[in-house]
Amino acid sequence: MNATPSATSTERAAQALTEGGLVLMPTETVYGLAADAANPRAVAAVYEAKGRPSFNPLIAHVADLEMARRIARFDARAEALAARFWPGPLTLVLPVADEAAVCDLARAGFDTVAVRAPAHPMAHALIAALGRPVVAPSANRSGRPSPTTFPDAVEETGAAAAAALDGGPCAVGLESTVVALLDRPRLLRPGAVTRAQIEAVIGPLAEAEDDAKRSPGRLARHYAPNAPVRLEATGPHPGEAWLSFGPGGDGPWNLSPTGELAEAAANLFAYLRGADRTHPVGIAVAPIPHEGLGEAINDRLKRAAGFVG
Repeated sequence: MNATPSATSTERAAQALTEGGLVLMPTETVYGLAADAANPRAVAAVYEAKGRPSFNPLIAHVADLEMARRIARFDARAEALAARFWPGPLTLVLPVADEAAVCDLARAGFDTVAVRAPAHPMAHALIAALGRPVVAPSANRSGRPSPTTFPDAVEETGAAAAAALDGGPCAVGLESTVVALLDRPRLLRPGAVTRAQIEAVIGPLAEAEDDAKRSPGRLARHYAPNAPVRLEATGPHPGEAWLSFGPGGDGPWNLSPTGELAEAAANLFAYLRGADRTHPVGIAVAPIPHEGLGEAINDRLKRAAGFVG
């Protein structure tokens, strides 16, 4: 493998996937380390490159709803959510329809499959060129902040990639929302598609309970820099980096000078990574509102600090 892959064409990246290789793939959420979802050897290579536990399932990324219907069983709720939010940052956990298309290892042995259609044009083009789903967990080493820029993706897992697509900075900056539709609809992971938006389409969401294991990103310490993270801070301690928020916030890492949650989400992982490089003593983070997209931002911050589990 190339230790520092340079950006390549969609056709070359699709060929790498066909040959069982891994590809750095941009999405609107974060950069992913993509592999052919049907190839157990390639999927195993993803787990190895990330140092990811194999009990943690992967999301199958599809080009469109037609491809999704071939691998998952859609009910009326799933159809409604896909119609409203796809392509986009929403993953649906559904009963699996074709176990060969998304191999057992990718599903962590479950009889369900997590599926989404990413909105990034490069991701869509790559999956369409391959003609079948790809798994594409965030292109970080397991537990680290997800990469939202091409250089950060290369730094994290570029040594394992046979090809790479440079799609620029990720627009959303947080991993997709995950909803399970197995009995009662359950929110397994908050994201840019908010709880309120989902409930407006299919009604109330139950809490994750036992279904949480069917979703990635649920480890107690996840998305974590090397430096300790301190939340709900009013300012930095000596030697700490300061991730401020809102008008008047000082320092180079104001997540959103305007107080916009979408801007804060887009900046979160890049700023955590930047602060980690320069302030190994610690990172202090200002309070972030909890409503709407703030639910997802605070979820990632709590896991970065090891406060969930």
